[in-house]
Amino acid sequence: MDNLERQLTCPICLEMFNKPVLILPCQHNLCRKCANDVFQSRGTPSVVGSGGRFRCPTCRHEVVLDRHGVYGLQRNLLVENIIDIYKQEMEGTGIKITKKKEEMMCEVHEEERINVYCQTCQSPICSMCKVFGEHQDHEVATIPEVHSRQKIELSDCIAKQVAANDKLQSVISLLEEGCRIHEMNAREVKAAICDKFDRLYSIIEDRKGVLLSLVTEEQLEKQKVLQDLIGKFSEELENSSKMVENTLQFLEEPNKAAFLAKTKELIERINKAIESSNNANIPEQGGFEHLQVNFSKEEVVLQKLDFIKEDGSVADAETQTRGSLSERSGAGDDSNFADSREAEATSEVYETTTVTESEGMGILSDDPPSEDARGEGAAGGSSAEDDDVFITPRTQSPSSAPSTSSQSGTLSGDAGSSLYKTLFGIINQ
Repeated sequence: MDNLERQLTCPICLEMFNKPVLILPCQHNLCRKCANDVFQSRGTPSVVGSGGRFRCPTCRHEVVLDRHGVYGLQRNLLVENIIDIYKQEMEGTGIKITKKKEEMMCEVHEEERINVYCQTCQSPICSMCKVFGEHQDHEVATIPEVHSRQKIELSDCIAKQVAANDKLQSVISLLEEGCRIHEMNAREVKAAICDKFDRLYSIIEDRKGVLLSLVTEEQLEKQKVLQDLIGKFSEELENSSKMVENTLQFLEEPNKAAFLAKTKELIERINKAIESSNNANIPEQGGFEHLQVNFSKEEVVLQKLDFIKEDGSVADAETQTRGSLSERSGAGDDSNFADSREAEATSEVYETTTVTESEGMGILSDDPPSEDARGEGAAGGSSAEDDDVFITPRTQSPSSAPSTSSQSGTLSGDAGSSLYKTLFGIINQ
């Protein structure tokens, strides 16, 4: 029975439900009076036609009221009937429908029951304390009177606490929404950063392909010159070998007159072949020193990529390294600052690896690239006069640069000299 009585107790007034009993959308129950008290504690009038909302004191579920207010909530007739049956059974057995009262005894007068309330000390006492004890001159009241008054006060506190919990729940909801917004904004910023870096990767890969193609092109041109000479000298070697073989056979000619008749012509042919072999020269081609690259400054710039400050400037470390980017990008539209800054960083790669065609071969020069050579990635970048060129300087002047259109030239560098000496020694053996 105690369990049933607890189930039939209102969570607001802590008494058994008083009719009418209202059932909330969350299936919890309240006395109509208690529901109206909770509704009023939110500062919302309870008159018909007001509407409004409050939270269930048991599960915190939000209850939305129509224009009838709490009077628009349905009654829980089942609970009301159970209460009636319960009361009838308790009356039939002679048991009062009240919770078991524990008699409180006075701590000073142990045999005296506490039956009055000292309003001065705000504590319950016994009659002996009032008559003979330290509470003789204090103002007292009956226990039921103070109980009723403080019960009302406590109910008001509960209603206010419910309203405060509603406000706290609203704050929690706002904080959760803030977390969701931060997550969404961070996801968008991360996606934008990834897109910017993907663009840089694409530009670098494109430039890498261009430079490798130029190196391969010059390699093939140099190899073609050598392959042509190999074919020419191989043909001369084959003819010379046949001439030696034929001459050896001619030495066995028994007819001396016939031998002497062809000797002069044969000697001239042999001398001509010897002269041709002695005049065979190896073209001294230049190496690949002029195709070296140096991206050390670009690496420093890439390592200092950072976010834009609120005032539109970039990080101090990058500003010290790169100078004032706002002046170089035009100091115009702040919304395009990030794109122009990125274009500056990538355009330097183009400017330091500019390609021109010189004397039939592709070489890297200090000249600014054409618009086509820059490509889309370098749009909006700085000019060549703003940045230094980082290509390793060529040791030869343009006037003395070798031409691949001829078969003569000069091999520069230790590797070229070693190759020349080796081949020259083989031919002169």
